[in-house]
Amino acid sequence: MIALLITIIYVSFISLGLPDSLLGAAWPTIQPEFGVPLSFAGIVSTVISAGTITSSLLSDRLTKRFGTGAVTAVSVAMTAAALFLFSIADRFWMLVVFAIPYGLGAGGVDASLNNYVALHLKARHMSWLHCMWGVGAAVSPYIMGYAITGGSGWHQGYFIVSVIQITLSVCLFISLPLWKKCAKKLSPAAPAAPVGTESETQATPTEQTAQRPAAAPFREIFKIRGAVACFICFFCYCALESTTMLWASTYMIDFNGITAEKAAMFASLFFIGMTVGRGVNGFLTIRFSDKTLIRAGQTLILVGSIFVVVPNVPALTTVGFVTIGLGCAPVYPCIIHMTPELFGKDRSQAMIGVQMASAYIGTLVAPPLFGLIANNVTPKLLPLFLVAFLALMTVMHELVVKKTRAAAHVAISPIDDPKGENNEQDTDA
Repeated sequence: MIALLITIIYVSFISLGLPDSLLGAAWPTIQPEFGVPLSFAGIVSTVISAGTITSSLLSDRLTKRFGTGAVTAVSVAMTAAALFLFSIADRFWMLVVFAIPYGLGAGGVDASLNNYVALHLKARHMSWLHCMWGVGAAVSPYIMGYAITGGSGWHQGYFIVSVIQITLSVCLFISLPLWKKCAKKLSPAAPAAPVGTESETQATPTEQTAQRPAAAPFREIFKIRGAVACFICFFCYCALESTTMLWASTYMIDFNGITAEKAAMFASLFFIGMTVGRGVNGFLTIRFSDKTLIRAGQTLILVGSIFVVVPNVPALTTVGFVTIGLGCAPVYPCIIHMTPELFGKDRSQAMIGVQMASAYIGTLVAPPLFGLIANNVTPKLLPLFLVAFLALMTVMHELVVKKTRAAAHVAISPIDDPKGENNEQDTDA
């Protein structure tokens, strides 16, 4: 039963990634058809981000009121409806309007599922789930390309993905009783796993309690010890990741003097490195703590940034971006997974909701900011821009660890506990 629910969550993460690459893949076809400036893609993207930020901030209230399963099902249904509406849009303003439920649905899925996994599943699942997001994001451009080259146009690409989302939404609504049954099995009252066996889940409180806990007010969330540093850490990470994804090709063209086609191909390896890295990171979490893997990832990002600045060696620049991608792999999922440990299970949904909002703000702000730098100074400043965010992210992460270590609810990490008594990665649920 629990294995079936985990499968549903995995598929949901693939579904979460599917729409994320569609706009970029379709815009070169949409833009001339609607006769709008090239930059108008930013308007649609901004509306989606605003909706995602809003639903992330509301996730604590919604999840505590309706439960993770219901919030996920409704959010996927909203995204599916928005994608279908995109597929029939024939005016640019329609895309802007339909982007509202698109963003609201995506943020609801992201925050709710991340918290559920952080509370109930082991660290390896968090990394593998975000790897699944990468699979979805990598597949959708091929779906759009198939639709466009097949003569059906970008409308058909959105329609195909909307059908996938609608199918998933139906499955999620059918599975709602499963979420409740699994929640009971995940409660502290559930029998312990036999000694010597490995449980896929952690023993945590059920989300379906007799009396639902009240959602934490935002002013109280920001007063939590280490919370602000954690939010800044998320902002910096997503600023670094999104800037690299958007500007790596431009940097390689300007710095290495290669063609746009080669630059696009080489720069895509950053994304592949991040996706593959998260798959590998899932196995590493069995041996190493989240904190250790985050530090290792930050080190790899620094090493990759150093490779990128070596002049006249395009191969080394490519290796540098792949290394940055590998370094990015553990940071996002590991910070989310350690949130209940650092801040308490009762606060985790509120914290993760604001973390998601902080991440999307970083995605919204940093790439255009570097665009101004590239336009007015030079794209060659990209490594320095990335290292600046990396330095701030590293300082904020260490500050979070330091501030939360002294709190009574902080658990000892597997690496810090030589006896392994508190190693939640390897103990039975």
